[in-house]
Amino acid sequence: MGDALLHQQTEINRSRAKSRAVISFLLSKRHTRQRRPLRHTACATSPASAEEAELPRLQASPVITGKGDRVSGGRGTKKGLLHEVCDFVQRPHENRRCAVRAAFMTLGCKVNQFETETMEGLFRARGYEIVPFEERADVYVINTCSVTHLSDRKSRQIIRRAARMNPTACIAVAGCYAQVSPEEVRGLEGVRVVIGTEERARIVDYVEEALRADGVVEEITDVMQARAFEDIPLHGVPHRTRAFLKIEDGCQNFCSFCIIPYARGPVKSRPLAAVAREMEKLAAAGFREVVLTGIHLGAYGIDLPQRPTLADACRTALRTKEVRRLRLGSLESVELSEDLLSLVRTEPRFAPHLHLPLQAGSDNVLRAMNRRYDTAAFAQLLADVRRAVPGAAISTDIIVGFPGETEEDFTAGLDFVRAMGFARMHVFPYSARRGTPAARRTDQIAPPVRRERAARMQALAEEMAEAYHRAALGTVDEVLFETEQDGVADGLTGTYIRVYTDAAVPRGELVPMRLVRLCRDGVWGERV
Repeated sequence: MGDALLHQQTEINRSRAKSRAVISFLLSKRHTRQRRPLRHTACATSPASAEEAELPRLQASPVITGKGDRVSGGRGTKKGLLHEVCDFVQRPHENRRCAVRAAFMTLGCKVNQFETETMEGLFRARGYEIVPFEERADVYVINTCSVTHLSDRKSRQIIRRAARMNPTACIAVAGCYAQVSPEEVRGLEGVRVVIGTEERARIVDYVEEALRADGVVEEITDVMQARAFEDIPLHGVPHRTRAFLKIEDGCQNFCSFCIIPYARGPVKSRPLAAVAREMEKLAAAGFREVVLTGIHLGAYGIDLPQRPTLADACRTALRTKEVRRLRLGSLESVELSEDLLSLVRTEPRFAPHLHLPLQAGSDNVLRAMNRRYDTAAFAQLLADVRRAVPGAAISTDIIVGFPGETEEDFTAGLDFVRAMGFARMHVFPYSARRGTPAARRTDQIAPPVRRERAARMQALAEEMAEAYHRAALGTVDEVLFETEQDGVADGLTGTYIRVYTDAAVPRGELVPMRLVRLCRDGVWGERV
């Protein structure tokens, strides 16, 4: 059995090597345009010189298509597919008739989701056919996350899945995992492009460079030196009812547990004029809710000449009258200004929902995390918010099992969280990130203890969410419906309550609904 598997793997590797060699051979004969030289690293499975010498004698062989049909000619053959891909990347963009298929996968936060949508638009503008990730594609673009070690593992799993779906595909890896661990990404089977958290505007160029030559195209920018927002205009619009608009990138808080400042670099803000431009595009596409996102959203504008604030960016977005609901992504509590809170209070189109990450309910742990507040300051902020905006929903993030966290610290955190009455909580067991101060501590909490504390905190989170939903029963709220399955539609209120209904409701529109009973992770609604 071992010999059979070894032989099978050897044949797979030989097939992959020949496929790459064929691409290189065909394009070397046809490609004459001068290209900007790119940095390449040798591919672990580069074809041997003997194999390259035999290229003219390679025969087309049938392959299994994405639908499972065996074909013997045209696009379904290795030769037909390679000719088609090669011919495609050679043509001027406006003359591309035969679409090469590209698929996308996003891991992580809403910022990543927005960035994937911009890259998808760039490929669509260059003539590529966008297909679901589960289908066989010629190019796979994977936008990775690295916020925890589980995020890294998930990124690797997705990359390997793409390589299995089409061993000859060009796999392009972007995002935080690629930025902080490019050598790991480069070593994964099938990876041909590695770009990190910058250079996304040129990803199509890098993919086409990889299709023309063997090896790995790698462009990892020193993000700590980056000072300008990578403003990629929207090409096409997302296939959702809510649109995310990234207006800021980077973070300079350097919490002791977090790898993101090293993956994203310092704060970089999108100019107000660009915010207005993209809002008009989204409104013209029919979106009724826009979520402003960023890595360190509350720091918006500190890098721009006129020093605009997040409140200024929100006012700019709200000038687009067709948008009926504006929502903010995650926001550091210490950066919730009086100006912004006043805007939330006075602007009826501003969703009364704020996501304010607490991270820990113990002052000892907050100090160890290098957070810039204590529990007393956080509690006062929440009291101010609820006084200014009655009924506002406040959600949060909690990390449990941080190095040095005692049982007393954890119990204090449970009590504090319960007192805060959050509408929603995301609970994370601490994950050590290589290179961060917290990962170097010697008082790490044992994994079983972290898991047990996470389970206890999650149980409290579910209890508090149910209490929040129960308190909303009997009220009427506008719901933006997003999806429908088996005759049941679901969507979100302004306070981020998920509402289910079997009533006939238009997707992508705000519909008044009476909240009548608890249902799944939200409530059941009846149309008013």
